[in-house]
Amino acid sequence: MTNPLVKVRDLKIGATVYPPNAKPHDIAIVHDVSFDLERGKVLGLIGESGAGKSTIGLSAMAYGRGGVRITGGEVWVNGRNLLETTNSDLRKLRGGEVTYVSQSAAASFNPARQIMEQVIEAAVHQKKVNRAEAQKRAVDLFRTLGLPDPENIGSRFPHQVSGGQLQRCMTALALCPQPDLVVFDEPTTALDVTTQIDVLMAIKAAIRDTGVAALYITHDLAVVAQVSDDIMVLRLGNTVEYGTTDQIINNPQEDYTKALVSVRSIDHEEKVPSDKPLLRVENITARYKGTNVDVLSDVNVELHPGQTLAVVGESGSGKSTLARVITGLLPQTAGDITFDSRALPRAQKARRRDDLRELQMIYQMADTAMNPRQTVGTIIGRPLEFYFGYKGAEKRQKILDLLDKIEMGPEFLGRYPAELSGGQKQRVCIARALAARPKLIICDEVTSALDPLVADGILKLLLDLQKREDVAYLFITHDLATVRAIADSIAVMYQGKVVRYGPKSGVLAPPFDDYTDLLLSSVPEMRLGWLEDVAAHRKMEAAGN
Repeated sequence: MTNPLVKVRDLKIGATVYPPNAKPHDIAIVHDVSFDLERGKVLGLIGESGAGKSTIGLSAMAYGRGGVRITGGEVWVNGRNLLETTNSDLRKLRGGEVTYVSQSAAASFNPARQIMEQVIEAAVHQKKVNRAEAQKRAVDLFRTLGLPDPENIGSRFPHQVSGGQLQRCMTALALCPQPDLVVFDEPTTALDVTTQIDVLMAIKAAIRDTGVAALYITHDLAVVAQVSDDIMVLRLGNTVEYGTTDQIINNPQEDYTKALVSVRSIDHEEKVPSDKPLLRVENITARYKGTNVDVLSDVNVELHPGQTLAVVGESGSGKSTLARVITGLLPQTAGDITFDSRALPRAQKARRRDDLRELQMIYQMADTAMNPRQTVGTIIGRPLEFYFGYKGAEKRQKILDLLDKIEMGPEFLGRYPAELSGGQKQRVCIARALAARPKLIICDEVTSALDPLVADGILKLLLDLQKREDVAYLFITHDLATVRAIADSIAVMYQGKVVRYGPKSGVLAPPFDDYTDLLLSSVPEMRLGWLEDVAAHRKMEAAGN
């Protein structure tokens, strides 16, 4: 039996934390993790945020992010223990033998440099090849990864390509030095389902054609099942389960793994709408200031009290722009919005306080939606004081009541956002919206940045609150599994237009228009071979055209 390319034994990783008004102390992040990875194979690392996935992946480069350090165990790559390797040799290993693909290509590329210059940089710097050979290799990779115009796309700047194309360019960057190992860190999490499929297909083809080994980090078990030979399930820095992809998907042994496998099975039964809609959007057209291009064109939707309208589509389809128009942040150029039987002024500044109070919004990134210097009590209490004038003991009791509604206790009152998990932060944002006693809450991708089990908990909480508070939701998402879990009606958007609209049962039933069919067929299924089936289906359709 050949020696594995990567051999990790009893890996321990820790860090020093510096809490406010307390002494610094050490914490353990990863506990005694062991695994092997052979050449040409893919190991999937899956688990919730804080499970240690990225930390373990970066250990294959002997790298600790943000003060994290390896405190014990062994990490062997190509027959040498990285913990006993000199800094000079580690610099040769990073970007040479081992490369890295991050979650956000947009944040990783230098916006002021052409793509080609960045793709070939590591290969040339590591003296693997000369500049001309690196450029030729990059073009071949662009072609393998299915990028348009592979001979010339490298001359573009990062902002001149789409998110999915840039993610594939980053994969080319990682493969250009012909490494032995690539660490893929959530490479498709920020992408739409249609774009995600293209990137997954490209990554799998590149791994097959180059024979590189890979660690594939994600929180989506259905995604990792399409590219991995083996899967390690992690939680709180511990190995929960480790086995072949077939065993993990079809015969999980641990309760946590079983929960991950079944998390997509939620299905919300749609409610019959009332006679009178709460929100009516009629013939809305909008464009951004200083442009003459419509980003919304003749949009018509309705939302009834106590119900959920899911607005779905890929990035750039106009979902969030529609939310901006409804809230008055982007005045429409044509059309009308009626809310609770009254016409809403186009500009937010012209709206009454009750217009603002009854129409609240929850954002995708709870981290950036809360003031990091304010406590949970202050964040939730602000709308109580602003809209209703609550103060003192009465205000405190209202905050405690809201914390109870979101299933968080009084011990969270004095905590800051940095002291909360991702799911807890989003719950606080929900409580802040509820504090205004709204009739409608716009939820803009509120679960897309969360792990499946955490997202599942947030969706169940929203449905429970809807029953108790009779609040309506306009739920913006690109995740069809989320749509099935929460929607009563659906509007499918594409290039600023509504291409399919109606009750969930009708929108999700055939016959489909081409775009809705593409969306539905792009939702990863929890079964082996699904990606190959999608690829074969698309190939047949292309041949038929």
